[in-house]
Amino acid sequence: MLDIKLFRENIDFVKQGLLRRGENINLNQLIDWDNERRSIIAEIEQDRLRRNTDSEKIGKLKREGKEPEKGLMEELDQLRDRIQEKERYLLNVENQIEDFLMRLPNIPDETTPTGKDEKDNVVVRTFGTAPEFSFKPKHHWEIGENLGILDFETASKISGSRFALLKNEGCALERAIISFFLETHKQKGYQEIMAPYLVNKASMKGTGQLPKFEEDLFRCPDDEMYLIPTAEVSVTNIHRGDVLDDSQLPIKYVSYSACFRRESGTYGKDTRGLIRNHQFNKVELVKFVKPEESAKELELLTADAENVLQLLGIPYRVVCLCSGDIGFGSSKTYDIEAWMSAEKMYREISSCTNFKDFQARRMNVKSKNNSTKKREFVHTLNGSGVAVGRTFATILENYQQEDGSVIIPEVLRKYTGFDVIKPKK
Repeated sequence: MLDIKLFRENIDFVKQGLLRRGENINLNQLIDWDNERRSIIAEIEQDRLRRNTDSEKIGKLKREGKEPEKGLMEELDQLRDRIQEKERYLLNVENQIEDFLMRLPNIPDETTPTGKDEKDNVVVRTFGTAPEFSFKPKHHWEIGENLGILDFETASKISGSRFALLKNEGCALERAIISFFLETHKQKGYQEIMAPYLVNKASMKGTGQLPKFEEDLFRCPDDEMYLIPTAEVSVTNIHRGDVLDDSQLPIKYVSYSACFRRESGTYGKDTRGLIRNHQFNKVELVKFVKPEESAKELELLTADAENVLQLLGIPYRVVCLCSGDIGFGSSKTYDIEAWMSAEKMYREISSCTNFKDFQARRMNVKSKNNSTKKREFVHTLNGSGVAVGRTFATILENYQQEDGSVIIPEVLRKYTGFDVIKPKK
């Protein structure tokens, strides 16, 4: 959520930031509400002062054994009624302001490239070389089905489209990827968290999924609980309402979770395989950092996500998203895209984002600055470290052999207990 002071003190900065996103939003209503809010507050304060003066006058008369004038008592009653009425109206105005602010996206960082869509994203660096094959490489879903480790037909029978059933060595490979990611990130100082998959409305609001993206969420209507689209929601809300000590920062968490997404608006796109499922596994990285260090911490977070792909020997590239392609709460985002040999293209496997104080304002997460003794909103960051299903897919495609087998990357073998998955005879 953006600071209302930005609109009062530098409205042009906000407008330009939103325009960089392609958002031409009329902010006049918000300014009017804010002016009205401050005017009502001033009126309420004046009425309260008058009420207190009249109450003291009445109290003094009673202590002296005198009966207050009827007109004075009536005026006091009228003041109470007027204050209550204005407080109700004030609450309504404040709710309108909050709802408006909750639906506004973050302002892009000055280092975020200006652009309209993914065509304007900037490739920052690449790692590795795409493998060459003496045969036509197969798609991961073909490989998995031939090996008997992926079963989309049965998954569809159980749940519908966009689900996957893992079998045999596929289950072991999925667990191995998760364990490898967790152990590698813990060695970098991340604390492991296993958080709930069901969260309340306040948690979804805190990280920016609500109110704007409700249609993308799986909701339990009877009790207003939501299945998480990413562990970011559960883990970031650990510190909702907290005041952290400066010396605690940065706080770094790593968390494995299943994730649940409707993928609304993507029908007809990536309907096969593991790329865009309603349920998938992911290892998430979350940071709480000092405001002045968040730019540096984004670079470190991205490097940590890259590290697991480097250890797996998966070719990838890092892309800095332009202002028109960054997410709702993002100030700056790097996407890491892994090479898919059958498609001969890069696919997003991680998205590393600096939210600055956008989420912290929604969740009221502050730190106490030990130098100034003042409280300030922390900056939050998160990134996939990385998506497990997409890693599974890229391993199948990049490590496939002509006989249909798949070589297991060396770093995973201590977790799988085998070094190759062979076709069943």
